[in-house]
Amino acid sequence: MMKTLIFSAMLAACYTSNALADTAVTDAPAFKTFHIGKIEVTALHDKSSLLPNDGKILGVDVGEKPVADVLAAAGAPTGKIKLDVDALFVKDGNKNILIDTGLGPSAQGLLVQSLIKSGHTPEQITDVLITHVHRDHIGGLVTADGKQTFPNAVVKISSPDWAWLQTMPKMAALVSVIKPQVKAFTPGDAVMPDIQSVPLQGHTPGHVGYQITSGKARIFNIADSAHSAIISLAKPEWAISFDNDRAEGIANRKTVLKEVAADRELIFAPHFPFPGIGYIVPKDGHYVFQPAVD
Repeated sequence: MMKTLIFSAMLAACYTSNALADTAVTDAPAFKTFHIGKIEVTALHDKSSLLPNDGKILGVDVGEKPVADVLAAAGAPTGKIKLDVDALFVKDGNKNILIDTGLGPSAQGLLVQSLIKSGHTPEQITDVLITHVHRDHIGGLVTADGKQTFPNAVVKISSPDWAWLQTMPKMAALVSVIKPQVKAFTPGDAVMPDIQSVPLQGHTPGHVGYQITSGKARIFNIADSAHSAIISLAKPEWAISFDNDRAEGIANRKTVLKEVAADRELIFAPHFPFPGIGYIVPKDGHYVFQPAVD
């Protein structure tokens, strides 16, 4: 229990504290729409942050210097690591589906503004699919005044993560608000007619991705299997402090990257640079991210 509370506090701090996040990052609501067969998917921006390269977040088992070397090789600044928080909106027939909800108003998340900018309202959301219950994925479920952000939606959370969330005292208020909406599922279940949940072990007890399919076209939301489009792809064997089980998280990351690269499968990664949709491409013994154009 204590480990869970410390972890949750650390995660929230990494996205909200001025001590860790550079507030000078330019942020504004944004959306970008792609087409997957007959299904429309829209990336929605929530927040951008610069986290310190201090050996406490990415590459926790190697230290600052090797991480800086990887960043430098990619032409990126070496003292900070840029991570976005984004979500995916899926329009499938008469269903308006939101996958994850961002940080929420307490952390100045922009997800609702991005959704509205895309031409939709929170009241139009019919289903919310949660990849996992870290604050940067579920904080947007509740408004600033403590109400349901998406009042007409069913909120689907994997059973292991829903059980885990209910053990966290600091999340009790959020749990109380969303409980009437929640429908738990087993990782691996089909959660919508065209959306299959995919177990992705290691990050949280019930961490899942979602495979969205329309005919022969598909896109795989890999959730938090990879965080940095540079570090996670150059060194998938490096641990990240956000993983509940670091060994399982590493194994999952290596497997997911290998499979999507081999299959040339379109992915969405919520922490990659917005809009986070593209391909994982092998290069010189590791991987790079190739953004998609639609």
